[in-house]
Amino acid sequence: MNPSCQNRREERRLVRRREILDVAQRYFLDHGFADTSMSAIASRCGGSKTTLWSHFPSKGALFGAFVDQRVRAFSDALDEALLKGSTTEAALTRFGRVFLSKILSEEARAIRRLIIAEGHRFPDLARTFYESGPMRTRLRLARFIATKMEANLLRPGEADLAARQFLSLCEAGCLRDDLMHALDARSVDLEREVASAVEAFMRIWSPGNRGHSLVTLQTSTV
Repeated sequence: MNPSCQNRREERRLVRRREILDVAQRYFLDHGFADTSMSAIASRCGGSKTTLWSHFPSKGALFGAFVDQRVRAFSDALDEALLKGSTTEAALTRFGRVFLSKILSEEARAIRRLIIAEGHRFPDLARTFYESGPMRTRLRLARFIATKMEANLLRPGEADLAARQFLSLCEAGCLRDDLMHALDARSVDLEREVASAVEAFMRIWSPGNRGHSLVTLQTSTV
């Protein structure tokens, strides 16, 4: 096949895939996972189920691709926040701002409600979301923290635990209220929440504090 023809075919395929994911997002968030059908998505896309299945072999695979697409740009922003120069505190502050603004966005809140509502019936759905979102975020932060521990810019310890604690500190002032539908995301002072999280984190993990007298809380993110 002519390379230019092959490139055009691949471009059309990618465009079609993005169109399907855009429609799937609206269906998943508006109707939930159980009440979203591949037939309805195919119909809305104006194509056949055969075309849809050629891109995504199952509804679970389609949901996984939708979550991965939404997480990718978020992951890139988190990487950029951590890779910039300056102090550990400054990097954590940038990371916290990106993290907190994302989890308080309307889209992220809608996805979280979807997972909470249907995760018990569809454990694979919850696992897909967790591995693509919260776990990936925590591991990325843990790698950064580990490098700071190795450079003696943070005290030695479990990098994964430290990452869990920092994420939980960022969420502490708003996530529980949001889960109880008692939060107006527009009223959250991101700068204040992140500054408080960074200050508390550094009190525990700063190099001069060996933490022997501190109680470390086994915390996890949602």
